[in-house]
Amino acid sequence: MREQKGPSLVTPGEVLGRASDVKAGRGAYVAPHNSTVYSSLTGFLRTISPPADSPDQRPIVEVTGHKAQGAVPVPGSVVIGQVTKVMARMASADIMCVGPKSVREKFTGIIWQQDVRATEIEKVDMHLSFHPGDIVRALVLSLGDARAYYLSTAKNELGVVSAESTAGATMVPISWTEMHCPVTGQIEQRKVAKVGS
Repeated sequence: MREQKGPSLVTPGEVLGRASDVKAGRGAYVAPHNSTVYSSLTGFLRTISPPADSPDQRPIVEVTGHKAQGAVPVPGSVVIGQVTKVMARMASADIMCVGPKSVREKFTGIIWQQDVRATEIEKVDMHLSFHPGDIVRALVLSLGDARAYYLSTAKNELGVVSAESTAGATMVPISWTEMHCPVTGQIEQRKVAKVGS
């Protein structure tokens, strides 16, 4: 395999080409809804010629990390994040893990109001679903833009997995929507992730 051109720096979400023209290699993925190849990490773009005897003659585009590479969120992966900010229509979170692997780069996720739960979407109150500091399990829906991934907590097993009460204690989930502080006995609203089967 020979390299066609020198590397250029790309960031997550950058378009690398059409799936009909190029093949996604390491650090790249094809979005099924528009058959476009995107970068999934920050790094150097390389275009590699396919082997001469390969039936698929599309060049391979790959992105190699410019620093030690940790896990990278991709659409369909389950991530663990810490809520950093809650607003009326969305919450943002720093992604800490993709599946069981921790990330080394900073990735931001956004949970929009319509992606918090599967039912009664119009009744979702973001401030009753998440608080800054909450640890959430969420599904990566898409690379929203170059700055953030769009996340969903609409399945039963997704949502807040760990939260601290105003008293600083780790709260215990008591229902889909409530967590209980063992110190003060106070109940706080959350979009709680179902634990176990």
